[in-house]
Amino acid sequence: MLAHRPDIKAQLKETIAQALQALGLNELPEIIVQETPAGKEGDYGTPVAMSLARTLRKAPPQIAADLVQNIQLPDWVKRTFVVGGYLNFELDPAFLVQTATLPLAPFPRTGGKVLLEHTSVNPNKELHVGHLRNICLGDSLSRILRFAGREVEVMNYIDDTGRQAAESLYALQYFGLDKAPAHVKYDHWVGEAYVRLHQAMEDPEKKAVIEQGVQETLHRLEAGELRPEVDKILRSQLQTMYRLGAEYDALVWESDIVREGLLGQAMKALESSSYVFRPTEGKYAGALVMDTSAFIPGLEDPYLVLIRSNGTSTYTAKDIALQFWKMGLLQGIKFVEYDTQPSGATLYSTHPEGVVMPFGGAGETINVVDTRQSHALRVVQASLEVEGRHDLAEKCFHLAYETVLLEGKQMSGRKGIVVSVDEVMDEAVRRVLKVIAEKNPDHPSPEEAAEQIGVGAVRFAMLKTEAKKQIDFRYDQALSFEGDTGPYIQYAYARAGSILRKADEQGVLQEEANYAQATAYEIILAKNILRFPEAVQDAARNKAPHILAQYLLELAAAWSSFYNAKTPDGKPATPVLTASPGLRGVRLELVKALRQTLKQGLELLGLQAPEVM
Repeated sequence: MLAHRPDIKAQLKETIAQALQALGLNELPEIIVQETPAGKEGDYGTPVAMSLARTLRKAPPQIAADLVQNIQLPDWVKRTFVVGGYLNFELDPAFLVQTATLPLAPFPRTGGKVLLEHTSVNPNKELHVGHLRNICLGDSLSRILRFAGREVEVMNYIDDTGRQAAESLYALQYFGLDKAPAHVKYDHWVGEAYVRLHQAMEDPEKKAVIEQGVQETLHRLEAGELRPEVDKILRSQLQTMYRLGAEYDALVWESDIVREGLLGQAMKALESSSYVFRPTEGKYAGALVMDTSAFIPGLEDPYLVLIRSNGTSTYTAKDIALQFWKMGLLQGIKFVEYDTQPSGATLYSTHPEGVVMPFGGAGETINVVDTRQSHALRVVQASLEVEGRHDLAEKCFHLAYETVLLEGKQMSGRKGIVVSVDEVMDEAVRRVLKVIAEKNPDHPSPEEAAEQIGVGAVRFAMLKTEAKKQIDFRYDQALSFEGDTGPYIQYAYARAGSILRKADEQGVLQEEANYAQATAYEIILAKNILRFPEAVQDAARNKAPHILAQYLLELAAAWSSFYNAKTPDGKPATPVLTASPGLRGVRLELVKALRQTLKQGLELLGLQAPEVM
């Protein structure tokens, strides 16, 4: 028996390539192999003959027929035949089903580090629904890329010198709110003060006093005097991130980028370019300006200020310095051990008293940032072009995502029109607990299951939709055990586990499978299981977790169809435990493979797999 699952499609592609070469083709077209549609003859097919019609000056059916004459088939292909312009393959059913039950071979490791930055929430208040999508996309993509063989470093950027952090810290001082009550999570306490400060600033007299206080706080932040206060907010935010299932390799603080001189080094490097200069007159007089017109065409004003005439740096300048460090153009940031995360992995953080570690220096970067920041990310990319590093500029990817509505409403942190991520998770868990109490009152651990299902439902709702489409999160839809939801996939996993536990109790779990008995029902389920590695590769290549999410929904639906299949006279067509010996072994092996595939897929999306729903 084979140790690992062979790649059926890859082997068919190789077979087709050899047949094309036998026809005298030296330059081969892209060879696509896909499952044949339901109701059509064969298991897999290729439209390659259609793409060769112009080159060979023949009709596709004739090209396909020529391929049949020249093809050397693997022994597990029963026959190959022409359907229109397609070349179809019918596989040995026993081989096809048995292949789906074999363990997946690890993906080959691919060289080069990917540095993926996500979350990067201002350390000034609790995380709200708008941040949910960023965290879920970034964390899931890092899991998918690692599984697909990439070396991934996950970074969370801490903007501790920005105005938002200054406003929150000054708000605590202004209102005398230095100590939060024990029952209030600290980042929520700070967030309330932040909103109150913005309300107070509507009064012009108060605004003048507040503005002076905020500016003083900003200077103290930049001097590093208030780091412990920012750290307290950050650690409270991390509790939310951890509960969502997100973990990081490194926190990079903006103040450390500046303090270690990286900002100055980046600006000095850019100044040697003809695209960066200091105008002596006009509105940009005295400032350090970058001309982006050669790299971002069509801008009304292509000049971008990096250092203002008063010597202060812009957000863009700091972002450029960070990007230069990410891609190895700058070194020297020091790190310390910061926290032990729920998985046991160490989280590192930049710190003036740390040591230099091998973070950064990646050949490829991914920034998970909403679509409104597209221009800012394009400017950072242009700075690499200015530096003469087109190779690195090409490897900067912006995973842009659209906004999230909650029950149809848009969020605004400054106006206090927000629902926190903590509240969303709490509400989801509360609702699931209620369902469990109604439907499964004897559940062995309802609180644990409710946490896994509720938080998983929230994550899946953020991942199932293509990033460039807006999401309207609604509790009833997200928490449903039917339809395109996380609980639907988790339920499919739990149902498969229940069958295997019963098989174990009956002593038939390890029954030998007679794959020659496999029927059309097993073939359909097997083909769905076999698509898993392809879904992972597609999601990794396109940096699109929704591809994997949609695959898992399709797999769960295929399992439901198999489980509920009926014979023409209305009897169960696919019983597992009461099937005849040999066929029962086949079905049990398929259920094991299905369960493992669902579990692995859920894990890559950051969802847990409850044993009992």
